[in-house]
Order: sequence, then C-alpha cells, then structure tokens
Amino acid sequence: MAGQNKISESAFTPLVFYKALADDTRLQSLLLISEQGELCVCDLMAALQQSQPKISRHLAQLRKSGILLDRRQGQWVYYSLHPQLPDWARQVLALTAEQNPDYAARARQYVTTHCC
Repeated sequence: MAGQNKISESAFTPLVFYKALADDTRLQSLLLISEQGELCVCDLMAALQQSQPKISRHLAQLRKSGILLDRRQGQWVYYSLHPQLPDWARQVLALTAEQNPDYAARARQYVTTHCC
C-alpha cells in the first residue's frame, strides 16, 4: 500500500499536466486547492457553483494524473496537491494564480472550508 501514492515519473509528464489544466473547472479547482492547502468536494461545489458529480469527475481525473492526492475522513473526501508534485508544476500553479488574481477571485469568495 505504501507505494500507491507515489507519482510515476514516466506517467507524469508536462503533457499530462498541461492537459489537466486545459479545463476551467480543473484549473480553478487546482488554484483553490493550491491556495488553501486542502479542500473537500463540498468546498469546491460551493466555490465553483457546480454539481457534486461534475466536481468529483474532474477531481478524479486530477488524482489519476498524479496532480492531486485524496484522503477520506468519514464520508468526506479531501484533496490536496500531491506531495511529490514536481516543483516546476507547483511553480506553474503559483505563477498562474499570481499573474491572474481575478481568475479565481470569484470562486475564492465562496470557499467556506466548513461545510463538512
């Protein structure tokens, strides 16, 4: 079990990363999770004003690509950036947030982090 959370270097490539960012829901989710450290599906539903199935589908894709790590706490699933996410990928997210402050600002105002 210990090796299941490890990012495969051959599977995680710039192409995989940038394809994951090429969707508004995934990009906003990543920027919010990067900023907050960890968010629950319900936090992202409120922030992005999207349905649970849509948010969960996008988060599953980000998890499968090795960008996010999930943890279950009771009935809730929390997502954070994968601890082995390469520095260059973290820098892309940080720079995107820094250079586009209005992009996630609307969603940020709806993040409660207290729904669960």
